[in-house]
Amino acid sequence: MASNEKTRNVRLPNVVEALLPIAVMMGLMIYGLNFTNELYYDAHMPLAVSIVVACAVGCFCGHSFSDMLAGMIDRLNATMEAILILCTVGLLVASFIMSGTIPALIYYGLNLLTPQLFLPIGCVLCAIVGLACGSSWTATATMGIAMLGIGAGLGINPAITAGMVISGAYVGDKFSPLSDTTNLAAAVSETGLFDHVTAMVSSTAPTFVIAIVLYAIIGFVTGGGNYDPTLATELQAALKEGFNMSPVLLLPILVVIGACIMRLPGLVGIALSVGTGVLFTIVFQGVESLAEIFSILHYGFEFESSNELASSLLTRGGMDHTMWTINLILLAVAYGGALERCGCTETLFGGLKKHLNSVGSLVFATMATSLFCDATMCDQFLGIGVPAPLYVEKYDELGLGRNMMSRTLEDCGTLWAVMFPWTGCGAYQQTTLGMSPFVYFPFAFVNLLNPIYAAITAFMGRNIFWADGSYTNLLGKTKAGKPAKAPAEAHEKALKALEARRAAGKAPKINA
Repeated sequence: MASNEKTRNVRLPNVVEALLPIAVMMGLMIYGLNFTNELYYDAHMPLAVSIVVACAVGCFCGHSFSDMLAGMIDRLNATMEAILILCTVGLLVASFIMSGTIPALIYYGLNLLTPQLFLPIGCVLCAIVGLACGSSWTATATMGIAMLGIGAGLGINPAITAGMVISGAYVGDKFSPLSDTTNLAAAVSETGLFDHVTAMVSSTAPTFVIAIVLYAIIGFVTGGGNYDPTLATELQAALKEGFNMSPVLLLPILVVIGACIMRLPGLVGIALSVGTGVLFTIVFQGVESLAEIFSILHYGFEFESSNELASSLLTRGGMDHTMWTINLILLAVAYGGALERCGCTETLFGGLKKHLNSVGSLVFATMATSLFCDATMCDQFLGIGVPAPLYVEKYDELGLGRNMMSRTLEDCGTLWAVMFPWTGCGAYQQTTLGMSPFVYFPFAFVNLLNPIYAAITAFMGRNIFWADGSYTNLLGKTKAGKPAKAPAEAHEKALKALEARRAAGKAPKINA
């Protein structure tokens, strides 16, 4: 058997073969999204069929089925921690609702926030929680759910609120050294973690400011127009009737933040937070039955109230509630692993590299590949991990810093992964926020604008990090700085390339 494996003639798929599993998946998804009457709308079965097609293509190109299976298992192994965290996030949501923590956030938030200020302040708060937790998922599962409740009480369109939550949560996630995608982008680019975070400030901070301004404009233009004070009053009354309300109930949020500050592993931090939620449930809500607590943690919290808004907001959570999302993530990651193993991405994008002779075209190609991987491989980790080896030599050849590549990978690979309901991120946020990504994404201004801003500035020759540590700012001035971490041989190659490009007038010289 081993000798047969060695004698296999393995080749890259041609363009038609590479596109086949992608076309099957996208075709089945479009069919489900655009037709009605007893059709299937979830992404699970299209992904399952597409896995079979991808494996068939791989075997036709010389791979054994065991090799294709190994590719899928490798990707699944890499995401098992995220899947376990997703299980515990379901427990976290349930415990924070039954303890009264999320109801208290909604209750007191309605007193403090106005329709005009809700969106910009809410975005900043979600960013703070995402930064502290290093997880957009945890931020949306806690602060995000509370913001939906507050926004509903203030008469804000739920799609706008959800977009605001996504914007803030992902800004915090990108800037957090605890974030898995932040660490992944730095690792695949072989640069320093804080070199990467510093580079992200150049593209994400401006779009965050733009988003805050846009949310403020929306708040002042529309805020109060749909505001009915009785809606907020009735929601608060329903919350007070269903829970023993006290500001003390906000303390479990500090446990989440404290665990992150202490840099505890994600699973440990969430487990401590769940334990705190259970303790607060016993002490403040008077629930002493272990069977009832286990039932809520497993199947989710059900809030029965005459107020329909309160019932819809707080009937959620539980480990069982996340299984739909976990099933989708398992299929999506396996599908991405099959595409990666049979070489579909290399076939489709490998030949593009010889045409990339400017910083703008390279940045655009990197982000386009990330977006392609997000949409077709259904996994943000592949949206970051697949383009890196494809283009890393080009970044060195153009004299760019490795943190320029890591920043570009996140500008699109992380931020647009949540756009598609069939990706792991999109599926999770759809389950958590209760609406399709297609509904909230037009209002997720940071996620929407960040790649556009990064591409435009790169084509203008601005906002660029060079191999020698210099940085070309938005005004076109290039200032000296400390070089980002990079492999020694690659760094030397990039420095020589930068020197040659400056001599030829193709790269800016240092001004100060």
